[in-house]
Amino acid sequence: MPILPVVLWTDALIFLLLGAAIALGFYAARREPLRAPWRQIRKRPVAMAAMVVLLAYIGIGLIDSVHFKRRLPATEAGQTAQYSPEVVSLLDVVTDRLRKNVERTYSAPLATHAYAKETVEMPDGTQARIFPRLRYGGAHLADPEKEWPQDLLFTAVQGGLLGLVAALGLNALFLFVLSRRRHTRGGTMVREILAGKTDTAWRATLGTLSLLVIWAGLCASLSFKYHLLGTDKVGQDVFYLSLKAIRTGLVIGTVTTLVMLPFAVLLGIAAGYFRGWVDDVIQYVYTTLSSVPGVLLIAAAVLILQVYMDRNADAFTSVTQRADVRLLFLCIILGVTGWIGLCRLLRGETLKLREMDYVQAATALGVGSWRIIIRHILPNVMHIVLISVVLDFSGLVLAEAVLSYVGIGVDPAMISWGNMINSARMEMAREPVVWWSLVSAFVFMFGLVLSANLFSDTVRDALDPRLRGR
Repeated sequence: MPILPVVLWTDALIFLLLGAAIALGFYAARREPLRAPWRQIRKRPVAMAAMVVLLAYIGIGLIDSVHFKRRLPATEAGQTAQYSPEVVSLLDVVTDRLRKNVERTYSAPLATHAYAKETVEMPDGTQARIFPRLRYGGAHLADPEKEWPQDLLFTAVQGGLLGLVAALGLNALFLFVLSRRRHTRGGTMVREILAGKTDTAWRATLGTLSLLVIWAGLCASLSFKYHLLGTDKVGQDVFYLSLKAIRTGLVIGTVTTLVMLPFAVLLGIAAGYFRGWVDDVIQYVYTTLSSVPGVLLIAAAVLILQVYMDRNADAFTSVTQRADVRLLFLCIILGVTGWIGLCRLLRGETLKLREMDYVQAATALGVGSWRIIIRHILPNVMHIVLISVVLDFSGLVLAEAVLSYVGIGVDPAMISWGNMINSARMEMAREPVVWWSLVSAFVFMFGLVLSANLFSDTVRDALDPRLRGR
């Protein structure tokens, strides 16, 4: 085989969560009470635009979650297949040029020369301090001072036009499929979408998708010739680092939720329904956990893991697997310490629901407690679970950045927005200031958090029984 598939722990959990989300979607599509709230979400232009942005982030994260090792060329006839110790992802293959085009040190966005002066030996043997040319950024230019403005404009226009053609093609394909499904003409469908008269906010959806495709074409065209967002201290492309950090943010948000939900749902409903000593024990547990500062608990757990990993270095075959184990452990710790708020909400809601007439009737008829919980309690608290999960996602993404900033987040070898911000601390004190690493991490993280919050607001309005229908 030319490649050897590698499945990391977080990869398995990501695709497990994706499969569960797809199964839940099919389950909800067959039941009218579950379909009704999502029809309300589809009518909101802001929600649909935010969903397109979220799907773009998720797509990049999924591509970056397909890992493998490349096969090394054989040196002898009949030699057993040998694979590279480096674990790469499908995103690394797509952005191979960005990953390998490493400069010596800092360079500004779209620059052709280094950001700081260096002592360079001139052709006549003398030495001078100048801004040296980059090895890859703008290397195709013979005279950067004269050719750079025109080449930059031409490259940007070319990339924008390619993105525009791709966006028009996607829109045409979508309109063709949609018109066939609704048995109407394409021109009529276009007029309805432009007028905003469709049941789904297709105008906002297709508009956002078109802007993303045009932006992708522009970025791809400029990144092919320049470092779009500059380079960091060791010369790595910042745009590549920002794309790689998307997976880390998504893993923190989704896997932590996967760990947190069983604790919150099971213990919250059990405390509210059984009351008595069960409620006392569960309240004692989460009161004790909430009294311990979360940062200290996370720091202690991460330091314990670090000691274990240092003493058992042979158990990890690559740096990627070592960093992945630490990321998974961080998700577990965040999940163990983050279920308390949702547990309290579910306990209070369950205390109210157990006094409802239909629950009392089921109890009088001799129905078992767990059957009542599954059939009557759990479906009526799922809107709280979904709302909390979506609202907490952005908080978890920001938590990774804060924890990495104070040194107890993900492994330093793993690319994340937190590590980029942590590295930018010293860069902001330089003269001149190296600002693009911090700005790039902030913009990408802001896009994910903002789209998640906008989408979560609509989900809350659609699923909350008190707000539904307003």
